[in-house]
Formats: sequence, C-alpha cells, structure tokens
Amino acid sequence: MSTRAGSFLVGLVGEGVLPSLTPPMHEREGDRQGLRYLYRPLDLLETGLPAGSIGELLRWAADLGFNGLNITHPCKQLVMAHLDEVSEDARRLAAVNTVVIEDGRFIGHNTDFSGFARALADGLPGASLERVVQMGAGGAGSAVAYALLTAGVGVLDLVDTDPVRCAERAESLRALFPGAVVTAHTPEELPALLPLADGLVHCTPIGMAAHPGLPLDPALLEPRHWVADIVYRPLETELVRRARAIGCRVLDGGRMAVGQAADAFRLFTGRDADAGRMREHFLELIAAEDATATEGAR
Repeated sequence: MSTRAGSFLVGLVGEGVLPSLTPPMHEREGDRQGLRYLYRPLDLLETGLPAGSIGELLRWAADLGFNGLNITHPCKQLVMAHLDEVSEDARRLAAVNTVVIEDGRFIGHNTDFSGFARALADGLPGASLERVVQMGAGGAGSAVAYALLTAGVGVLDLVDTDPVRCAERAESLRALFPGAVVTAHTPEELPALLPLADGLVHCTPIGMAAHPGLPLDPALLEPRHWVADIVYRPLETELVRRARAIGCRVLDGGRMAVGQAADAFRLFTGRDADAGRMREHFLELIAAEDATATEGAR
C-alpha cells in the first residue's frame, strides 16, 4: 500500500451512503492534484452487513490496501473500539468519522466538528460569537456545538425536543469547556432566547427534502442575526431562504459538507485540499441533482 506516493484508495462506510456527494468531491480534487484517487461508498444496507461488523470492515480495508475510510451513521461510536489511536478532539467528542490506515494501524479523527469550524470561518467571517442558539442536540449537533465552543462562543443555548438528551449534552459540553456557559432548553423557549443571541445554528432534519418546513417561526429572526443550517439537500432550505430575505447573513449546509471533505482529503493524502475549488464542484453536483429532479417531474 502506498500512502504518500500519489495513489489512494478510500471509502465511505455507513447506511444509505450511495447517494453521498463525498466520493465525487474527493475524486475530482484528487484529479486536480494529479493523484490516482479512487473513493468508493460501502453501504451497509446494500451489503447486508450489520453496523457491529465495522471492526471486520476495517481489517478487510487494510488487507485490501485502503488508505482510509470515512465513517458515518450508525458506526461513528462503534468504530472507536477498533482503533489504535484517536485524535484528542475525536476522543473528547466520543465519535470518529475518519479513519486513516497507516502500516496496519487505524487512526481515528473527527472532521464533522472541524468541517463546521471551517465553514463558519470561511462562510461567516467576523460573525459575533458571544451568544449562540443551537437547535438540535443529536449526533451532528454534538459536533457542531463542539466546533462553536472551540471557535470561542461564550454562551451556547442548546434547544432540543428531547429535554433529557439536551440536558445530558449540555452537561458534557460544560465539562469539556468550563470557561463557557452551556444551557439546555426546549423549543418553546426560543422566543425568550433569540432576542439575546447573535446567531442561530440549525442541526435538526427539518428542512430536508423528506422533512420540509421551518424549524421555528421566522418572525423570531432579526436582520442582525446570522443563521447557519447544516441541511444541504436542498441547499436552499426554507430557513436559509427566509433568513436571507429578512436580511440575515446565512451559512448553507453545503459549507460544512465541503469542510468535512477537505479535512478528510488532507488526512488521507497529506495534501491540503483547495476548499474553494471543492465548493464549486459541490455546487455543480447539487445543480445537476436539481436539474435531474426537475426533468423527472415533468
């Protein structure tokens, strides 16, 4: 296996990953950098393998010469028991979404949080981070909250429909970031929270093609707010559209998707990805999907 000689074989393990845009983004960037780069999705639903087989999949990947794997639902926690080394951020998050294979060793990283951190810095430069409201405290929300606190958010108000999960997430984040204030709330408290906030981050499924709609009353938003959504199918969610119309600075979910891909590409190859170029390609892929959907609806 050659890990730094210009030839790379990587994959994506998880359920329902065949439609992922990550493989074409990686392969195009590899092409642009003159690399032989092959990225294949390994869909557990297609293979019939259970999530608990992730350890075997890692060993098979090493034997077959893979340089690494991206890991998604439902294996981000399960994979940790099979790793030789875990980055500090992934350990603190208790979740791994990128495994680099080097000399038969498995090294875990988390580019969910770093991808959002990159998205925030590139897409909303200079955004005020004194106080932020985050809707959604699930798996993706955990990484986003970690990124926000790492970026310097002073007060983070977590909002979730599951009060127990929300309280547990807030408690764990307070332990990791003792200098910050992290609070737990229900959606009914949004009218009291948003007037105090600089920005809003949305981390729930609402707005996806299968879950259309708005996660909150847009009348709660003010032009001074910045608004970030991690949903990217569709890229222009109802929340992003309405927030932009109000005059808010907005961050679409594609920024995080590209940030994750760029960071994973660097881990796999040892080369920096051109995030701007990957963003352009991502937008091309989304536009092609939209055109296909429109044609199919005729």
